[in-house]
Amino acid sequence: MSKALGLLSGGLDSSLAALCLKRQGVEVTAIAFVTPFFGSSKAELAARQMDIPLIIEDISKIHLEMLKNPRYGYGKNMNPCIDCHAMMFRLAGEIMAERGFDFLFSGEVLGQRPMSQNANALRSVANYSGHPDRILRPMSARLLPITPMEEQGLVDREQLLDIQGRSRKPQEALAKEWCLTDFPSSGGGCLLTEIHFSDRLRDLFKHQPDCTVDDVGLLKIGRQFRLSEQAKLTLGRHQKDNEAIRAAANNSHIVLRALEVTGPLGLISGQPTEEDLRRAGAITASYGKGKDQTQVEILAETPNGEQRFTVTPMPRNEAKEMAV
Repeated sequence: MSKALGLLSGGLDSSLAALCLKRQGVEVTAIAFVTPFFGSSKAELAARQMDIPLIIEDISKIHLEMLKNPRYGYGKNMNPCIDCHAMMFRLAGEIMAERGFDFLFSGEVLGQRPMSQNANALRSVANYSGHPDRILRPMSARLLPITPMEEQGLVDREQLLDIQGRSRKPQEALAKEWCLTDFPSSGGGCLLTEIHFSDRLRDLFKHQPDCTVDDVGLLKIGRQFRLSEQAKLTLGRHQKDNEAIRAAANNSHIVLRALEVTGPLGLISGQPTEEDLRRAGAITASYGKGKDQTQVEILAETPNGEQRFTVTPMPRNEAKEMAV
């Protein structure tokens, strides 16, 4: 029996690719990668439903370094799909070698995404991964050149699929036939494909090119305001955001809150000046219960201790001009 290791997002295509191989007797194991931009929860659900083992690997640091300078560039937003898929195959290939798998596979469908899933892009991913002869795309295999795995009899080409294009109807029909009932809708899943998040990430890369995984994590919280070229404010929208800000804060950050009136927590990152600090306090006051007061006292928890100061809440329209 041949053994395959497959990239599993938890979406319909990657799940069907795994089932396609499992149904012809291949011993299938899945791997899901975790970064600040996508997680493993959908893959975990899919793996349980299909009763296949799942390996979970956090690749946040190495993925972020790739994201800052992708060889093949970005898609419509900040999604470096070719570089990302190649990285995943490269890392999965290391596990393949370590644990004795025969080949790798994914749920990519020829022509489903014009930029990243055309024939040239699939070939680029395979070549850039370092494992061009060990990658199988079961969903479109019969439309692609025959692979060594098929030639060696590790898989039966006739039992592979010939799906292409953007329509999901063939996949949905297969899901029904193969009793795959619980799968997410198409699209989504990666924050890098979202316009608003991509704008925030571009701003971070521009002003803080040496940003870390923790810096990226802040982009997912609340409102974001560019205070200056060297400093930024993250501001909670609700209690959950405030809790996330408190959890994310470290000794390089300044945490702000209004005294005597309720309101959001703010977190200043970067290298703020005194002017940045007061500007952040005015924005924090603007989004709290004291927004209509003449003066609001702000408490700043800085690396050097607590600091109190009074600000006039910034007019909301001025604050919005600074939003990222």
